[in-house]
Amino acid sequence: MKAAAAQPTGVVVGTCATRLWGMDGAERARRTLRKLGIAVAEELPTSGTVVLVRADWVVDSALIGLMKSEAPGARLVARDGNAATLLAVYVDAADAPAAQVALLASGGAAEAPLPHLREIAYDPKSPSIYLHKLRKRLKPVVMPLVPANVRAAEKATFHGAYKDVTDIVTKYVWPLPARHATRWCSEHGVSPNMVTMVGFVLVFAAMGLFYEGWFAAGLAAAWIMTFLDTVDGKLARCTLTFTKFGDVFDHGIDLISPPFWWWAWHVGCVNAGVSYPLAELSLWIVLGGYVVLRLQEGLFKALFGMHIHVWRRWDSVFRLIVARRNPILVILTVAVALGQPGWGMTISAAWTAVSVVVHFVQLTQALSFRRTQPVVTWLAE
Repeated sequence: MKAAAAQPTGVVVGTCATRLWGMDGAERARRTLRKLGIAVAEELPTSGTVVLVRADWVVDSALIGLMKSEAPGARLVARDGNAATLLAVYVDAADAPAAQVALLASGGAAEAPLPHLREIAYDPKSPSIYLHKLRKRLKPVVMPLVPANVRAAEKATFHGAYKDVTDIVTKYVWPLPARHATRWCSEHGVSPNMVTMVGFVLVFAAMGLFYEGWFAAGLAAAWIMTFLDTVDGKLARCTLTFTKFGDVFDHGIDLISPPFWWWAWHVGCVNAGVSYPLAELSLWIVLGGYVVLRLQEGLFKALFGMHIHVWRRWDSVFRLIVARRNPILVILTVAVALGQPGWGMTISAAWTAVSVVVHFVQLTQALSFRRTQPVVTWLAE
């Protein structure tokens, strides 16, 4: 059995006092390396392989990971016209001192003394890359970490942490306030799991308020929870503090909470004497439809290796309004504003049924399509 290749050691070169998302440049570089599975050392090792990264540039982890996937003897260079800057190097330990000198050189001269290394070039004019996990195309963030660039780097890295294919509220309403909230949390030592825990408490608050028929107050708690659900993930990615536990905690709440909210809404209507058409049937359609939609999405991913909402451009557009938590909350909010909370449940049930049918059609079309050609996401084209 072939032994697994030893992981390289990571070394951050230089210092940088400019802070981004509550971290100075060196700490950001260290977290980037660790998230790539690279143990960080303060001194150059005398054996093995080494990944050296500059502290005074924001370098997208995807590019460091690309360089690491190569055999030792590679350098990552930012090229913009005639200008070239050495950003990171992956070498055997024997070449590490020369690489460190090159990275510390004024301007990070990309040529000497490492002309023999293979070059991985990043050019701002290069095409964007497809990020499967975030369901988006994105240009990697590469820029000097200097005071004048902090806001631009903040916007770019926040955008890089944001899913493009999501619901209409998350995509168009939350980004700006979420970026400010993420900055505040990062600068005040608030961790992603702390934000998730507050959201977890609000899940129960919203459910209790819906159950008692206090729909407006419950909606306020629910919307704050959905906002924090955006903030915690972006905070984790921007500060490079995401963990498996945090991911399971966050997505577990997202997965389980909506059916309990819709059930509590129905009970609240009953307790408040609010009647509406096909009340019991509407409840079962909303609850059953939620489960069916999740199963359909899981089946599509199992069959085709991607989310159902990223196959074609139209599928991504439909994700904006599919009967998931936030679009249903929009329907219920409008219904309460019109003084008809019961009708909100009826309309939600109808839209859930429509969404189930649309997902069935998408699955059927994809199964037919792959008889003649592969099913791939339009974002990767």
